[in-house]
Amino acid sequence: MAEVTFTSENFDEAVLQSDKPVLVDFWAPWCGPCKIMAPIVEELAGEVEGAVIGKVNVDEHSAIAQKFNILSIPTFIIFKGGQVAEQFSGSMSKDQLREKLEKHI
Repeated sequence: MAEVTFTSENFDEAVLQSDKPVLVDFWAPWCGPCKIMAPIVEELAGEVEGAVIGKVNVDEHSAIAQKFNILSIPTFIIFKGGQVAEQFSGSMSKDQLREKLEKHI
C-alpha cells in the first residue's frame, strides 16, 4: 500500500477510525531530518502489511499537530484503535522504524 497523505479532512476517518494500526509521520518540507526519513517511510508503506502508513504536513495542517502536541519534527505516532499507542521523534534506520511499527500489528 502506498503512503497516505493525512489532512484535516481525512484524519479522523483514516487514522482514528482505522481498524488497522496507523503510523503517522508529522513532517514539514523545510525539515532536514524529515527529508532523510521521507524515503524510509515511503518504502515501509509499500512493504509492511497490516498497517496504514502516512504523513501529516504540520505547516499545512497545524491543527492536527497541535491536537497531538507535536513540538519537534519528525515525530511519529502509532495509533491503534484510535488511541496513541506509541510516540517517538527524530530520524532512525528503516529497520528501527519497522521494528517499532511491527510491535503494534
